[in-house]
Amino acid sequence: MFHGTITEELTSHEEWSHYNENIIEDQKDFVYVKFNGLHLKSMENLQSCISLRVCILSNNFITDIHPLQSCIKLVKLDLHGNQIKSLPDTKFWSGLKKLKLLYLHDNGFVKLKNICMLSACPSLIALTMFDCPVSLKKGYRHVLVNSIWPLKALDYHVISDEEIIQNWHLPERFKS
Repeated sequence: MFHGTITEELTSHEEWSHYNENIIEDQKDFVYVKFNGLHLKSMENLQSCISLRVCILSNNFITDIHPLQSCIKLVKLDLHGNQIKSLPDTKFWSGLKKLKLLYLHDNGFVKLKNICMLSACPSLIALTMFDCPVSLKKGYRHVLVNSIWPLKALDYHVISDEEIIQNWHLPERFKS
């Protein structure tokens, strides 16, 4: 069991000892990172991973995702099962122009207004937020699908046209 930072985790493994002296410098070339279930509390060292495309940090103790701001090439970000209670502002999300998949379920999000910050993420097509307190709020799904325009799936369910347009129902001949 590990309770530290990503750099400590990377440099603590004996089989990687020959990489230890250059690990910080080499982080800029990382494309894929998977540190799930390691009880990480911080990811401040990921800010140097400017080439990162896939980041899986699920089931840890992470509370702050601001260090990912410099990871502008991210396509998939999995942060489910952490202790995140709020999301960064729209400036953070607008910088992640290539982010398509975002897994945030099983976190501590409470405010729907804070989740709507994701509307600034221009390419986000799939989002998970189930098992968060905010997902129990009335109108949760409707607000999110009408705030995040590129979104095609929420909580592993495809978004229908009827969900996007308020109080509109497809004529019977167009229904599936």
